[in-house]
Amino acid sequence: MNAVRVMLDTHALIWALEGGTRLSKAARRVLDDTTSEVLVSAVSAWEIAIKKALGRLRVPDDLVDAIDEVGFVRRPLGFAEAQRLESLPHHHSDPFDRMLVAHALEEGAALVTRDPQIARYQVAIVW
Repeated sequence: MNAVRVMLDTHALIWALEGGTRLSKAARRVLDDTTSEVLVSAVSAWEIAIKKALGRLRVPDDLVDAIDEVGFVRRPLGFAEAQRLESLPHHHSDPFDRMLVAHALEEGAALVTRDPQIARYQVAIVW
């Protein structure tokens, strides 16, 4: 498999850290390929923190350590992504997903997601 650069949607991140049995075969192949660069957006950290605080999500408290331990690359969110977000069409109502699309586009990464609405954007999808 050729090395690829991917960014994980929040659900894909959680599933990957749980062992990946809920990931598609294609997603698992990319994540298992040691030449792939697997990015985790700060957007996912925010989404997880907000949903966890609301009691809507259960994840380990050591999320950052878990991300680092598996070798995923944490990526900050900045002004370029905000400008990209502003120009995106409103195919998706979830602001976290829209921010992830903008971030993946700015990073030049495919997005690992099972969300069919995200496929409406001009971002490469792995699933």
